[in-house]
Amino acid sequence: GYHTYMTGKWHMGKAPDKIPRARGFERDFSLLDGGGSYWDMTSYLSALSPRSVFTEDGLYLTELPKDYYATKTYTDKMIEFIEANRGDGKPFFAYVAHQAPHDPYHLPRAWRRRHVGEYDKGWDAVRRERLQRQIELGIVAQNTELAERMWFVPDPTQLAPAPRALLGMKMELYAGMMENFDYHVGRLVDYLKANDEYENTIFIVFGDNGAEGNDLFQMIAGTPGTLNFLNAAINWSQTDPKAWGDPGSFVGYGPMWAQVSMTPFSQYKGWLAEGGIRNALIVSGPAVKRPEGSIHHPVLHVADIMPTLLEIAGAEYPETHEGRQLPPLIGKSWVGMLAGEADSVRTDEDVLAWEVFGNRAVRQGNWKLRWQWKPYGKGDWELFDLALDPGERKDLAAERPERVTAMVERWDDYVAANNVILPSRSVFEGLEDQLPQRFPDDPGYPPLNYKRQFVPPPDMVKEPKK
Repeated sequence: GYHTYMTGKWHMGKAPDKIPRARGFERDFSLLDGGGSYWDMTSYLSALSPRSVFTEDGLYLTELPKDYYATKTYTDKMIEFIEANRGDGKPFFAYVAHQAPHDPYHLPRAWRRRHVGEYDKGWDAVRRERLQRQIELGIVAQNTELAERMWFVPDPTQLAPAPRALLGMKMELYAGMMENFDYHVGRLVDYLKANDEYENTIFIVFGDNGAEGNDLFQMIAGTPGTLNFLNAAINWSQTDPKAWGDPGSFVGYGPMWAQVSMTPFSQYKGWLAEGGIRNALIVSGPAVKRPEGSIHHPVLHVADIMPTLLEIAGAEYPETHEGRQLPPLIGKSWVGMLAGEADSVRTDEDVLAWEVFGNRAVRQGNWKLRWQWKPYGKGDWELFDLALDPGERKDLAAERPERVTAMVERWDDYVAANNVILPSRSVFEGLEDQLPQRFPDDPGYPPLNYKRQFVPPPDMVKEPKK
């Protein structure tokens, strides 16, 4: 069998029967919450839950290592676990679920000033640059159009330099976090290379959702006068930009930079536009026979990882576990595709579906049907052809009612097969009243905002008579 190791964010239960040790991990160092400080055990949850919960090797921790910094410590611990059993000849499965770059953006000072001024140009310019780079690399098609800027996000060219630079500092901090994250991933890779394990290791690298554009701190802190607001004021009081990244600071980069991270897609985490659910995927190692560095565009799903790894390991999925019947696997193995024997693991008839916070979506081939709470959605089904419109700009529901009907039936099948419970309320209720009215994002509109100073022809200018 395999050694099984886990470090990082768990977020799948805190009770003894839900922690990593109870779920099959031989060794672990785990943050059981969905996030928190990178420096200590300060939780960003409510005043009733002020401390994050950690486990190590199946026991709940009372304190963290003296030099704890999340990204560094998760890497240190994984190297420690692999090293401890390296000589016994058994293979290992390692799950490293980094907290970075989840907010709050915490970062050692030495990493904070690597991108000073780089984002002062604003989010629209950076999105355009990233799209062009994606086209050049073959990541997206030549004719790909950016999703509209969120209607409540300002045009950065209309902001004064100081606030634009201040907002740019948030993206500078995020960029530093990503560099630091990359450095520590590199430490693990270097360790495996130094011990002749790298060439025999399969890496699967991906994110868990789209970028975070919601104001998580505001959602948690709530209203002045409440316990949660008091808790936030005490534990997250470092609001000076010079302290951003320190313990006690809470920085997220907002919807404008979230859209940059999700270029060219629409929206972000919590919503079911492509910007909320689409992620990049990197796979390397002996199972991959495709050309090194090649880019592939099939529709894949996180549920595919289980059947892929089972096939690679030569193992079978059991029918029962501890006397209970197990549900069938819904994913599809990538082994043939990674070997270059197939271009996709799905046909145009296969269906994928999602639900989060009452938002829902179903995909079949290039067609995507989604229902979202207002104002991010219409409170009704919307239909998009992702092959022609990856930015989900043009709703085709009215033009293709037969396609909507057919895909709603597929959604109903998914709900029944997976016991989906659709909530009657949403965490985003009231948002429509809090945000500005939604209007189209047309460049140069309203024209008065963009009207430039008139400059007459030079030969028609004179000084006034005295």
